[in-house]
Amino acid sequence: MPVAEDKPAVDAILLKVIEAVPFQLSTDGGVEEARRRFRDMPRREVHPEVRSEDRVIDGPAGSMPIRVYRPPTDTHAPWPVVVFIHGGGWSVGDLDTYDGLARRHVVGAEAVVVSIDYRLAPEHPYPAAVDDAWAATRWVAEHAAELGGDPDRLSVAGDSAGGNLAAVVTQLARDSGGPRIAFQLLWYPSTTFDTSLPSFTENADAPILDIEGCKGCTRWYIGDFDLSDMPSTLAPARAQDLTGLPPAYIAVAGHDPLRDDGMRYAELLGAAGVPVELHNAETLVHGYAGYDGVVPAATEAVEKGLYALRRALHPA
Repeated sequence: MPVAEDKPAVDAILLKVIEAVPFQLSTDGGVEEARRRFRDMPRREVHPEVRSEDRVIDGPAGSMPIRVYRPPTDTHAPWPVVVFIHGGGWSVGDLDTYDGLARRHVVGAEAVVVSIDYRLAPEHPYPAAVDDAWAATRWVAEHAAELGGDPDRLSVAGDSAGGNLAAVVTQLARDSGGPRIAFQLLWYPSTTFDTSLPSFTENADAPILDIEGCKGCTRWYIGDFDLSDMPSTLAPARAQDLTGLPPAYIAVAGHDPLRDDGMRYAELLGAAGVPVELHNAETLVHGYAGYDGVVPAATEAVEKGLYALRRALHPA
């Protein structure tokens, strides 16, 4: 993967928005400060017509909050089901801060969406988030009909750290003999834990997420775990066998340290015979889905991913 020396600049409208409302995913100041910075970002109301219900399910370490979103009408029920796993470096984010993006998936995919509130690092390092995401996915599969969904059209979606967890869940489901997952939508995921990839150097000082932010969040997530033999539940791209996984749409951004990480996973999936569509939003940055509806280039990129999800879940 050669370094792109002549790639397009960051989208001008996105730059203006970032200048007006600065944000950087960083571990500076500790985890509570990081969560406050993320929580305090302005967010617009999205699709208030979507119905939502907060529930609590049994998780590996006790109660786990989830939020179930349903399309505005039951005209085409039962709907496909999407397990949505939020990002935030495994350490920030929750049901409320990702409410808008979850609602966007409901409308874009024409599906029931279940957003999960998994345990966060550094208080709950790896594999807590994996355990929660896997438990929640199995619960959703078992209760899909109760939620107004079709268990035969179950998918996973996640952004950044959530993309990592979504990819891991698909491998766990394959290796466990179910539940069957029909599709995976991975927004700028972390899959390799390989900082030698060119984009980590090329985009070391990128807006929103830079190399120090990557390293800091990874340290919080890994904790004291011994990385001498990195498991695929941490770095899904390192799985020995990628055959038999569900079709994937992988979205990356040109000005993101994780760009080549997502591209590498797409290459590996394709080489294993997994149908995969890769989209590189060359002028955007990590976390661009947060600017959907505000920055036209981000809106267009989000719509591409959601269209792929909808097409997979509503086959002709």
